[in-house]
Amino acid sequence: MGKKVVVGMSGGVDSSVAAFLLKEQGYEVIGVTMQIWQEEDDQTVEENGGCCGLSAVEDARRVAGTLGIPYYVMNFRREFKEHVIDYFVQEYRNGRTPNPCIACNRFVKWEALLDRSLKIGADYIATGHYARVEQLPNGRFAIRNSVTAAKDQTYALYNLTQEQLSRTLMPVGDHTKEEIREIAERIGLPVAQKKDSMEICFIPDHDYAGFIEKTAKRVPPAGNFVDQDGTILGRHRGITHYTVGQRKGLNLSMGRPVFVTEIRPETNEVVIGDERQVFSDSLVCSNVNWMAVDGLHGEEMEAVVKIRYSHKGAPCRLRELPDGRVECQFETPQRAVTPGQAAVFYQEDHVVGGGTIL
Repeated sequence: MGKKVVVGMSGGVDSSVAAFLLKEQGYEVIGVTMQIWQEEDDQTVEENGGCCGLSAVEDARRVAGTLGIPYYVMNFRREFKEHVIDYFVQEYRNGRTPNPCIACNRFVKWEALLDRSLKIGADYIATGHYARVEQLPNGRFAIRNSVTAAKDQTYALYNLTQEQLSRTLMPVGDHTKEEIREIAERIGLPVAQKKDSMEICFIPDHDYAGFIEKTAKRVPPAGNFVDQDGTILGRHRGITHYTVGQRKGLNLSMGRPVFVTEIRPETNEVVIGDERQVFSDSLVCSNVNWMAVDGLHGEEMEAVVKIRYSHKGAPCRLRELPDGRVECQFETPQRAVTPGQAAVFYQEDHVVGGGTIL
């Protein structure tokens, strides 16, 4: 019998084909869907779909039946609320822009699922992410870009630990999306043409502020738009409605395009400026997770940094500060460096590490 692997199955084509590929490679595959939606009302769960609705469970169950593998639904609602929803709400209340998918990957899809999988005798967990896990010559494990840049998901995986990576399989990273769909069609999977889920799973309507208002006990009130010097320009609806770089939805008549350049939760102010004020030549990040290396040890490093999921990456120079934070100096100024988002550092096609932008 081959080694046992628990595959996190979202009901989508990528994780479904991941389960098939691992079974073909000789692994003993167990399919698991992580139940994370907070509502008890079945209709509410069904309507919100995503990777955690009832339709996801039914699709994953049908795929498992087609593949002939055991399938279970595991409840991770507590972990998801604590590490993803509560964090998401608190970050927006603090004037920052969180990345819930990164938190979910680190603390739910890996930490919680891996712990439970090891307890049932699994050797590995696997997902349908477009990324690859590779052990480098220095012995450390790192996330490597997938073969297809169009679907690369390494940015959201920078925070995984060495232990987690050593027990992770990502077979989809060796294929393009088209190849994955072709495999699914060839073996008769019922989700072969299922469309990808792009939104945050617990906010399918993209109304972050509305979700926070329904979820939080206390929401930041309306306040002032100000310029860099503190001159009042108008009134805002509450800082949870805004993010650095935002232009639309400000409802300010300034006679020229203006943008959010800073959010000041301590004074409940949203700072407005011209586009040139949205650009930064450096950033500092905290809570750094080193992956391909175990730190800079006083040396500086040339790298490429991504400051948001859709960012193409920018050349930079890294140096470690005495308190463990990392300063990143860009070769050319970058637009909308946003507190709360991740800065992820790459060399060639590997993730070196990353942290949370301050």
